[in-house]
Amino acid sequence: MDTHDISAPSRAQSRHAADKHPNQRHQRHSAPGVGLTHDNARHTARFTVIGNHLAQHPELSALAIGLGVHIQSLPAGALADIKTLAARFPEGRTRIAAALRELETHGYLRRERHRIPDGRIVTRTISCNQPGSSRRDPHAPPKAPAPAATPRRERAPRKPLPAVPRPSHPASALIQQATDLLTGLRRHDPRLLLSTCDTAHLAPGVAAWLERDVTPTAVRHALTADLPPEGLRRPAALLAHRLIAQLPPPPPFRAPAPPRTVQHPLQNCEGCDRAFRSPTPGHCHDCRTDLPEAA
Repeated sequence: MDTHDISAPSRAQSRHAADKHPNQRHQRHSAPGVGLTHDNARHTARFTVIGNHLAQHPELSALAIGLGVHIQSLPAGALADIKTLAARFPEGRTRIAAALRELETHGYLRRERHRIPDGRIVTRTISCNQPGSSRRDPHAPPKAPAPAATPRRERAPRKPLPAVPRPSHPASALIQQATDLLTGLRRHDPRLLLSTCDTAHLAPGVAAWLERDVTPTAVRHALTADLPPEGLRRPAALLAHRLIAQLPPPPPFRAPAPPRTVQHPLQNCEGCDRAFRSPTPGHCHDCRTDLPEAA
């Protein structure tokens, strides 16, 4: 496909339309049939598309335009520093450095300093073929399209479980017995599967019941009987309520029984043959010689 100089007005254009071209006011035109003509052939390989905004830039120098075109034609990863360009072109480092600053001023070039993994700081040159169209780092990976955020339903903070009764003497064996009872509730109803935290919270309440002479079977029945048929939203809260509301009274006070008097069997005294009570055979009180009165 042949290319044409879009900046050159056709003969059908009016003088007023030609004056509207941004670069026409800096160019002089010859009479018809005199001046520049194009003998264009279609490029099929090794070509670079350059915008007229660079090739005909009204403020850039010819050296800056030439360096801009050259840099845009380089492949990614090629060196474009002052030293490399000065070795390629005869203008020298000073003029090339000034031309690069022109390209930076007009947005065709960016030079950024980066620290590489070995700790050194290097300069990265970024060529912009159309200034202002994009400021994304070409070395950065493309951003994946973010999925549409689904609104999350805010969950209300869970209320703490109510305080359950506590035993007056929380022996470790009693707490372990209460923990085993709570752990086994899921065998009676799968909905009563409790977490470790909920079990530790409820165990003192069960221990308080066991301490009041309530059998484990009776405690288990009080906790599992007449459960609602619908799903339990929080089984630990239901069990805590039952441990509090149905706590049985403590057992009545029982005075300790008086110690029983031990009655020894009858023995025959080996001295006087008189009967006396003693746990073992021997002498009666009067015949014992080891007593002070006998001595």
